[in-house]
Amino acid sequence: MELIVYNLKGEETGKNISLNASVYGIDPNDHAIYLDVKQHLANMRQGTHKTKERSEVSGSTKKIKRQKGTGTARAGDIKSPIFRGGGRAFGPRPRDYSFKLNKKVKKLARRSALSYKAKADKIKIVEDFNLEVPKTKDYLDFLNNMKINEKKSLLVLNEQNKNIYLSTRNLQGVKVVTASEVTTYDIMNASVLLLAESSVDTLDNLLSN
Repeated sequence: MELIVYNLKGEETGKNISLNASVYGIDPNDHAIYLDVKQHLANMRQGTHKTKERSEVSGSTKKIKRQKGTGTARAGDIKSPIFRGGGRAFGPRPRDYSFKLNKKVKKLARRSALSYKAKADKIKIVEDFNLEVPKTKDYLDFLNNMKINEKKSLLVLNEQNKNIYLSTRNLQGVKVVTASEVTTYDIMNASVLLLAESSVDTLDNLLSN
């Protein structure tokens, strides 16, 4: 598959880039995508949830009524989970939600996500560029020129660029990552994938067999 390279003005540069079929043209594996996205979201969870159990709430430990002869169920102290203000039974405790996922599965997931975007014609190649100063308006003009200002976009750069990052951090639905840090979740969450010209080779080296 060959794609046209665009410049900052949204014009064709006359150059074409051929996408690697082993990265952008495979039969997508939905289960690999599911596992990688699930791991990404699980790793983002803080896991600091906690409720107080009966030994942690404040209150008297005195037995509130005699054991027998009341005609009602036996009861211990007022901190029992069956009473209002008592402790929570089997409540959430702090835990780590992260889990291991093999590198081959993660690679397959990213190749599958890229293949989905390529088949849906949601990938655009832009020539390498730099912004002289951090300016959100300049990046907005670029999105308008590409006619994707109303869509979620993910820009993949070959290396970190501070000016581009600072120009986009206040824009909703816009994200900038490097080729080595792009995740399956980022790819699937974006409506349009913008690949910097030099990042294509980096992705090929990282994801090709």
